[in-house]
Order: sequence, then C-alpha cells, then structure tokens
Amino acid sequence: MALPTLRIIGFILGIFLITLAVSMIIPMLTLLAYERTDDLQAFIWGSLITFSCGFALVAPGKPANTHLRPRDMYFLTTISWVVVCCFAALPLMLIQHISYSDAFFETMSGITTTGAESSDWSEKVMPRSHVAGQYLLVIYVTFTIAAFIAFLLTGMGAFDAINHAMSTVATGGFSTSDASMGKFGPSAHWVAVFFMIVGSLPFTLYVMTLRGHRTALFRDQQVRGFVLMLAITSVLFSGWYWLNNDVPALDALRIVTFSVVSVVTTTGFAVDDYTQWGGFAVMAFFYLTFIGGCSGSTSGGLKMFRFQVAYSLLRANFKQLIHPRAVIRQQYNGHNLDEEIVRSILTFSFFITMTIGVLALCLALLGLDPITALTGAATAVCNVGPGLGEIIGPAGNFSTLPDTAKWLLSIGMLLGRLEIITVLVLLTPAFWRH
Repeated sequence: MALPTLRIIGFILGIFLITLAVSMIIPMLTLLAYERTDDLQAFIWGSLITFSCGFALVAPGKPANTHLRPRDMYFLTTISWVVVCCFAALPLMLIQHISYSDAFFETMSGITTTGAESSDWSEKVMPRSHVAGQYLLVIYVTFTIAAFIAFLLTGMGAFDAINHAMSTVATGGFSTSDASMGKFGPSAHWVAVFFMIVGSLPFTLYVMTLRGHRTALFRDQQVRGFVLMLAITSVLFSGWYWLNNDVPALDALRIVTFSVVSVVTTTGFAVDDYTQWGGFAVMAFFYLTFIGGCSGSTSGGLKMFRFQVAYSLLRANFKQLIHPRAVIRQQYNGHNLDEEIVRSILTFSFFITMTIGVLALCLALLGLDPITALTGAATAVCNVGPGLGEIIGPAGNFSTLPDTAKWLLSIGMLLGRLEIITVLVLLTPAFWRH
C-alpha cells in the first residue's frame, strides 16, 4: 500500500478520533448534571489522549490528488472499527478500574451493534452520499427522540428513557439496570418492541418514504416477510408459553413477543430468563439468534432477505426437477436473481458458518462448556447479545469468561458486523501485492 494512501487513511482515522474525543463531552456533562465528579477525570483523560492521537494524524494534512480505491476502503473500514474501539475503551477502563480486555470487549459490543450493512437490497434513493447521510441522520435522531418521549410516558425517568431510546433504536440492548427491561413495566416493554422493529427495517426505505414513495415500506418483500415472521412466531410461541405456564394470556403474549423481537432484531434486551422455559424454548431461541433484521438496518444477523432468497432458490429447484425443460425466472423484490447474487449469498453463508464453528472450537479449547462456547460464538458473530446457559444466558453475563475468550468474541463481533468478507479479504496475499 503506497505511502500517500496510508497518509489519507491516517487522516481519516484522525478525524474519527477527534470526533470521538469531542463526543466524550456528552458523558462529562452528564456526570456533572448528576454530581458524579469523581468519575469525570476518566473521561477527561480519555478525551485528551484520543484527541492528541487524532490531531497527530490530521496535522500533516490531507494528501493532494490522492484517492482511495475500492480495495483501500476494505482496509479503512476494518481499521476504523478497531482503532475507534481501542480509544473508546479508555474511559471504561479508567472509570471502572477494569482490565483493558474487559473495556475493549464492552466497547466492541456496543459499537458493533450499530451501522447499516453492506448488503443493502433497497433501491437507490439519492445520488449523493452526503445527501443520504443527512436524511439518515434526521431519521435516526427523529426515531430516538420519539422513543425517548414514549419511554417517558411509560413512567421512566429522563436518564433511563434517553439511554433506552438510544439503545432500542440502535438495537444495542444496553440497559441502565442489571435487570435490563425487566425493571420496567409492561407499557415500556411494548414501546421497546415497536422501536426494536423500527430499528430493524431498512433505513433507506424510510428515506424513500420521506421523498414521496409513501408505500415503500409496505411494498418491500423483505419488510413484509420480516414482520410476518415476527407476528407468526410470537403468536404461536405465546400460545405454547401460555399453555405451559400459569400466566395470563396477555402477559404471555407480551413476554414472548418482547423476547422474540429482542433476539431476532439482535437487540439483546431481556424481561425474563427464557432458558428456564424448557428445552423447546432454548432451541427455538438458538435458531432465532441467526435470523437478524432487514438489510440496511441497525440490526445484525444473517438478515431476512438471505432466507427469502434461499427459499426462492429452493422453490425454483423443485420446479426445475418437475419440469426439467422449463425456463424458470427467479426474482426477489423485483430484481432478477443472477449468478453473482446467488454466489455472494452462498459465500457469505459458508463463511459465517465456518466463523461460528471455528470460534466455538477455540472457546471450547479455553475450557468453556459446549453450550457457552457454541452460543457465545453465535451471539457474537450475529451481534445479538445474550447466549444460552447459566453463564452467558439472559440472566448471566460475559464477565466471568477468561480474557482470551473476550478477545476472541470481540473478533467475532467485528467479523459479524462487517459481514465477514470485508475483513477476510485483508488476509489474502493478493490484497497486499498491488
């Protein structure tokens, strides 16, 4: 990689770090508002260190007449996530006096749950990226404010409401309570369900709606399939839960719907420990871990459109077996399913399966039990949050895992958020030859 290219990548990283340093002012002001000045020093030092390193990268200036090629963007994307997480972990380490491994794990857990995906199947909605960014920012902020107001109306305090609003729309799952959303009442649960779904739909379709395409969301095959899947799963699962537990039907519907939506959207909130519901529930939630939301949303997972495309291909193959000479046209959401699309989906599916398998094997090598190792790998790569079992289930956490396991899981979260291929391409010799 040429020196001018490295300089412009460093310049961009410097801008990211300066932005991160400035953003740390927000928690500083929050600490002052709640009179927790003892913790203020950690953010001051974290911000100063981050700003200094960012300024050192920006100071030489942006190289003139230098442009990043598509292959350079793979490197920039990956290194940006890693570098930002490295510096964002500093306040956590200083304020909580925890190891850097724990701080980095928490930071990677938080940051990798946000951001649109590279596999967006939505229509192109605008010609310039800066215009798209403005629209997306307005939509994201609007949803967050709406969620904040809705949580306030359920009786949450302002601090809880703003934190849960940001975490819900971002499908992040961080809560201000160890009991997660179980601390709050039923009305807050339904508000969270609504905004978890909102955060799991393609944001580009929201932009299309704003630009005059009023039915963009309703006409999208991925959105319809995603909402229908959530509705059917929640209703059927709720019926099973109601028949097997002494709870009112509405409570069963609320608890199960919340849990299903939380796992499928990769948010990771909890209101109840569903691992105590029996073997059927444990297996069901393990399968739900892999689904994810829609392409172009804040959620992780495999994404709904991949399952729909796979079903379309399977149906076409059945038809071809029955009518060998027939010419079967395969479409999804108005697009022809050409060989490149199919190859991309098969490649991603193969590598995400291999990644989870290898990561689970490495975790088992560290001494973790099979359930913790397998579900920990799956939940990390799919960016969900809780796994299964007594250690990392909805009622547990990852704090007791060894540091090596946390670093491995952090790598898994990064690979899952960047959809595997973006990172793996950096490991090929051909990438570095030119």
